Amino acid sequence: MTATARQRESLGAHGETVAARHLVEQGMVVLDRNWRCDVGEIDLVLRDGQVLVVCEVKTRRDMTHGSPHEAVDATKAARLQLLAARWMEQRGVRPPEVRVDLVAVLAPAAGAARIDHVRGVA
Repeated sequence: MTATARQRESLGAHGETVAARHLVEQGMVVLDRNWRCDVGEIDLVLRDGQVLVVCEVKTRRDMTHGSPHEAVDATKAARLQLLAARWMEQRGVRPPEVRVDLVAVLAPAAGAARIDHVRGVA
């Protein structure tokens, strides 16, 4: 693994930790992290009351490569919905509602991270 890939992986892991902490502070319960199957990966699976939340976390140091919000397009949203169905099938759960959220984390090299939680992106 290259140094750049390690840095990107480390930044992503940091962003997921920041996002999970923020969501728990908002009253959600983390059910799974970095769940994988042949279709892809879910960063965070949470429960928000009776709603199952599949959460994509996008972390950036700056806006050079665009906003984290731009990373979840229609194709990514459809994949997240498919992943949610796979996760529920594997776990044998049927919640009354499923929501796909995005947590955008802007984590500059110095200073506190800024978090934007967007509910229902798909």
